[in-house]
Amino acid sequence: MMTVVAASDVVGVLGGMGPLATLDFMRKMLDATPAARDQEHVPVVASSIPQVPDRTAAFCGQGESPLAAMLASGRRLADAGAGLVVIPCNTAHLWFEQLQEGLGLPMLHLVDAALEEALAAAGPGARIGLLATDATLASGLYLNRPASRGVQWLQPTAAEMLEQVMPGIAAVKAGRLAEGEALLAQAARALAQRGASALVLGCTEIPLVLHAGNAPLPVIDATAALARRAVGWSLSRRRPPPPPAAP
Repeated sequence: MMTVVAASDVVGVLGGMGPLATLDFMRKMLDATPAARDQEHVPVVASSIPQVPDRTAAFCGQGESPLAAMLASGRRLADAGAGLVVIPCNTAHLWFEQLQEGLGLPMLHLVDAALEEALAAAGPGARIGLLATDATLASGLYLNRPASRGVQWLQPTAAEMLEQVMPGIAAVKAGRLAEGEALLAQAARALAQRGASALVLGCTEIPLVLHAGNAPLPVIDATAALARRAVGWSLSRRRPPPPPAAP
């Protein structure tokens, strides 16, 4: 049956952090949508502005805050009719509450989406590996979320972060995907050897090169989890078409 889409069904993607991860997220939204024709897909507007200051540098006190730039992108989405805002960048969620307050729109939290799928896959009390940026790990963005209580987190060592994870993420951002894959796969194998039963891909660049087909253990793709939630939000707001006029 044909459905009618209202303006409040529109998902706003606050992207650009980085551009390839934004495209990957939008493709995952398409993949998560049960659609047989164009009109059945989720309406989306995106603001992909890569000039947002570096989130890890800002967290470490070594760069400008990204908040003003993210608010500007979010306001573009609101002006374009978005009824919901999502951010396909893990580290950007360090400013989630300030963004939500500044925009006044509903938002979905990427980490909560990933944790829900991780717990469903691995079960409570599981030992779960976490690959993410320095800032995401140091801030406790995953570890301190209420949903993560009971999870036994395994994280890369300082040396693995310095030699594999951060250079791997940087390589993906620079378009050197094979190099990024090799480095991040090394870090994933180390977590598997230390007893992780599953692996959360907690940076949106990581799923571009590490996935169920090449990872040494089951993966939870945070980007895909957020995409599924965003699609579900939009589809739940569709309404049936008005009945035909009486003859």
